[in-house]
Amino acid sequence: MTPVMTAEELNEFMREVFQQVAEDFNVDHVGEGEVTMRLITSDRHLRPGGTISGPSMFGLADVAAYLVTLSQIGPQALAVTTNCSIDFMRKPQAGVPLIAKARLLKLGKQLSVTDVLLFSEGTEAPVARASLTYAIPPRSMG
Repeated sequence: MTPVMTAEELNEFMREVFQQVAEDFNVDHVGEGEVTMRLITSDRHLRPGGTISGPSMFGLADVAAYLVTLSQIGPQALAVTTNCSIDFMRKPQAGVPLIAKARLLKLGKQLSVTDVLLFSEGTEAPVARASLTYAIPPRSMG
């Protein structure tokens, strides 16, 4: 699976289409069927107890699955999440970026299936694992 979008193209796409959250995320690497990216955490991503919140972790996993799909099919703003299952395994570190390693397991004409591991930057053990399915809109016949 050779990517059709680079890390910079994905970052630019996020800035153009999702201005409201684009500055929270950065794509670091795009490979064959994989994307590594980060959530640049701040106080607004924390929950009581000083750890990164579940919704913030879900958001990173969701964006990573979306972008690894787009890296293979090109800019499709209307691709949407149809399913997500996430396991929260360890308490993520506050004050450091959260890293997502997304791997495309299957890419079809209508659906993509992705596995995402989340890590606190600088640690080897994942803090969460997610499985996501995206619906891919049909290409227009224009």
